[in-house]
Amino acid sequence: MKARPHVTLEDVARTADVSLATASRVLNGTATVRGDLRERVIAAAAELSYTPNAHAQALAGGSQPTVGVICHDVGDPYFAAIAGGIMRAASENDLLVMLASTFRDPAKEVAYVSTLRAQRASAILLIGSAFEDKAWEKAMAAELEPYRRGGGHVAAVSRHRGLKVDTVQPDNRGGGAELAKALLDLGHRRFAVLAGPKSLTTVVDRLDGFAAELLEHGVELAEDDVFEAAFTRDGGYEAMEKVLARPRKQWPTCVFAVTDVMAIGAMSALRDAGVSVPGEMSIAGFDDIPVVRDLTPALTTVALPLEKLGERAMDLAFKASPGTRPRVVKMSGEVVLRRSTAAPAR
Repeated sequence: MKARPHVTLEDVARTADVSLATASRVLNGTATVRGDLRERVIAAAAELSYTPNAHAQALAGGSQPTVGVICHDVGDPYFAAIAGGIMRAASENDLLVMLASTFRDPAKEVAYVSTLRAQRASAILLIGSAFEDKAWEKAMAAELEPYRRGGGHVAAVSRHRGLKVDTVQPDNRGGGAELAKALLDLGHRRFAVLAGPKSLTTVVDRLDGFAAELLEHGVELAEDDVFEAAFTRDGGYEAMEKVLARPRKQWPTCVFAVTDVMAIGAMSALRDAGVSVPGEMSIAGFDDIPVVRDLTPALTTVALPLEKLGERAMDLAFKASPGTRPRVVKMSGEVVLRRSTAAPAR
């Protein structure tokens, strides 16, 4: 007899034609849901013989407090480093950490928050960039506000303007500006930017800071000088291929990738195309994930205290605030010039 495939909450949501968050709220009983939607979810669960994750429910009912950490991609060294800081702080306080990756899907992020509420997590930490999306802000606020009123702790890393939560904010805009200044000082005047999706606040802030500083020095970054791609190594590779597809005389002398993982992909594309770095083109990133120091050449970047971001987020989550206004902790970055950048060739 053929084994029945494992049925997930996502399967139930798809069958019922509702969002993941709605399916989670119905099956976990965390909020009132419109009658017809509730009936569709229950019917879909019955049709698929859906069984909730017993292991997760056992964790929720256990005595050890849990912290839910939601990131975009745990395979990204940026998130891994921040999560490392969180886990160190959690270990010191005998807290269990539950980690989830959304892969930059706003609906998944809301659904995971709903699930963590159902599992009675002591704290929820959002360590990925916020989305420039009013619908996402509204849905997320609808999950977080009752959770906080019920005694749950919430903190976020990066700018989350639409949510009333405590945040640890790396100075993405200021770091972008300082990097632009350093590259201008090297003599560069023709730039391209490899940007992730502009729906992410981190991308917007880093790009805006970089472009504004260039403009202050009389260098305008045109719209077609910004190449949007996935916020990944492969996205950086593909974006750099588009830069190189231009006639050589239109090539930039310097490329800024808004995250180090994109810069790594871009350097691979340059190597495969036989373009020397920094002899023919300089490249810089942002974050200072550990591996970039060991690249050949080592990557110029904006260094952020990644593990400290995670530790401070834990501090905010568990240290009560006497006021009602969300607290903001700003952490600055530092430009680190390495061998991937040099003065432009004549």
